[in-house]
Amino acid sequence: MNETIVAIATANGVGSIAIVRISGEKALQIAKKLSKKDEIKPRYAYLAYISDEEDIIDQVVMLYFKSPNSFTGEDIVEFQCHGGAIVANEILEISLKNGARLAMPGEFSKRAFINGKIDLTQAEAIAKMIEAQSVDAAKILARQLKGSLGTFVDESRELLLLALAHSEVMIDYAEEDLPKDIISSIQNQLNTLELKLENILESSKRRHGLIDGFNVAIIGKPNVGKSSLLNSLLSYDRAIVSDIAGTTRDTIEERIRIGTHIIRLIDTAGIRDTIDEIESIGVKRSLLSLDNADIVIALFDGSREWDEEDDNIADIIKNLDSQKHILIVLNKSDLERKLYNIFLDDYEISSISIKTDSNVLSKKLENILNSISVGDEIMLVSNRQIEAVAKTINFIKDAKKPLLSEELELFSYHLTEAIKSISSISKPYDNEDILDKMFSEFCLGK
Repeated sequence: MNETIVAIATANGVGSIAIVRISGEKALQIAKKLSKKDEIKPRYAYLAYISDEEDIIDQVVMLYFKSPNSFTGEDIVEFQCHGGAIVANEILEISLKNGARLAMPGEFSKRAFINGKIDLTQAEAIAKMIEAQSVDAAKILARQLKGSLGTFVDESRELLLLALAHSEVMIDYAEEDLPKDIISSIQNQLNTLELKLENILESSKRRHGLIDGFNVAIIGKPNVGKSSLLNSLLSYDRAIVSDIAGTTRDTIEERIRIGTHIIRLIDTAGIRDTIDEIESIGVKRSLLSLDNADIVIALFDGSREWDEEDDNIADIIKNLDSQKHILIVLNKSDLERKLYNIFLDDYEISSISIKTDSNVLSKKLENILNSISVGDEIMLVSNRQIEAVAKTINFIKDAKKPLLSEELELFSYHLTEAIKSISSISKPYDNEDILDKMFSEFCLGK
């Protein structure tokens, strides 16, 4: 931790500004040498020429943040230079030559955590903010960056610690006169916390697409217009369209903005029984894509009568996870409708003509995405957080059983495990391997 680290904190490529960030005890010393300034005041913006010996590299805006009032808690210097592939790398190289070392991915955030500037929930919010696929996700992560999840974890931990303290008192002073309702009081508190954790867990799983992007799969039998629908939503010809059934033999994925959301739109191969080996692989991939889809658009040809292939699509839809959103769409609304079946009566149907207009479907997708996004409750934004809450719930369930039979030693054991699990979300026990693994997924310069 005594080493001074440096990294380019902005994305690669051509841009107006690039930022090189240095953190550590030599940061100010390196900045003075590169800028040839004898004094650099904290939190002042300096217009300076950065030089390698006598050769000027660039004119930059230089900022110094003195320890402990910085992101990492250490001395930090930032050089805001002209963007591009050359200048920032030149500043990086001369910083390395003057005593810094190249930062590992996530090392700036790791130092901020170790120095007590942020907890793990805030660190993960920083990482996920870059990947956010919707405006709602950015708002959720901003709340988490402010400490909302960390506060909830602390409150949950305190409640569990209080229950554990009561248990220890009952074990140590079993012969004393203790409140008769103490066990029922603990039971009620644990029930309330368990319910709250379960709600947060289920809500977070349901809304995970806010962070990573929702998957929307288009399915149907061959030749109903799936590829045409994909092209229409994208507003350009991404998929090959023909009258030959089975033209699409693999899934095609493209990202598209719907309202304030970025979604992954998946055109699948037509689902039918086939002896063609390649087409058969495509059908299997289509079925696999449904498992990962948050929203499924089941496309039918409204101008053709119901047949066995439509039956097959209906059976697939009936067996989908109830958490998935299903959109039943009848294509070719400009032609006489001939498709009728009792299966369709259970769903709201959207009739469109892909050739003329798919805006109706876009609006329905936007409404579904907005309905998923609604809610101000706490959200878990990583698999690590989800796993920790799931474990906490299980430990609480395990603890409640011996509590009822007053097996307090066993109750205390399970409750201690619950405390460890919930605490790991924001401030885990010292474990260098866990920290290295988590922060290694960050970008350089973060």
